[in-house]
Amino acid sequence: MSGKKLLSLTVAVIISLTFLATFSTAAEKQKPSKAKAPVSQAPSPNGITQAAMKAGVNSCAGRINQVTNFLLAGSQSSGATMFLPNDNPDKQLFSASIEIPLKDNTAYASVSFAPNQASGCNGMYETVVYWPQNCIQVAEKQFNTFQKAAALSKNIAVRESGTTVKVFLMPAGKGCVSIKKEIVR
Repeated sequence: MSGKKLLSLTVAVIISLTFLATFSTAAEKQKPSKAKAPVSQAPSPNGITQAAMKAGVNSCAGRINQVTNFLLAGSQSSGATMFLPNDNPDKQLFSASIEIPLKDNTAYASVSFAPNQASGCNGMYETVVYWPQNCIQVAEKQFNTFQKAAALSKNIAVRESGTTVKVFLMPAGKGCVSIKKEIVR
């Protein structure tokens, strides 16, 4: 078995066995406070973060942990595969694809992280979910807190929350595919 396949299998097993803590949002930044707050420890690395670090991706470990904890919050059994660079893994783009079981559905998530950015390590994720309802119903029920934005072109509706989060709603037969994309700086 090749090293990359073994690493992908290891990631899937680790994630399946790891309970992930809930975070309020992946986009939340640490803001300095005027009052001295008690020092809290960073959350323990989850399965994806551990596998990335084992492969040599260290400078983005905190951001990887933040985003993947947010995406997998409450999930009991997930699977992932990683896209690792052939050389200098700590200085290049890192990406992973994740299957996330939902209550009545399954989501596909793609996460990518770039080291050496102005804020240290930037990341982005996209989650893709098929809904049996039409896109108008999905927009009203699942994304009602998002503001309507201009359509992408003819068929894909857009909702947004600030400048870093957008949801694209694409008709798919009688249902709808939602693609939520967020940039995390």
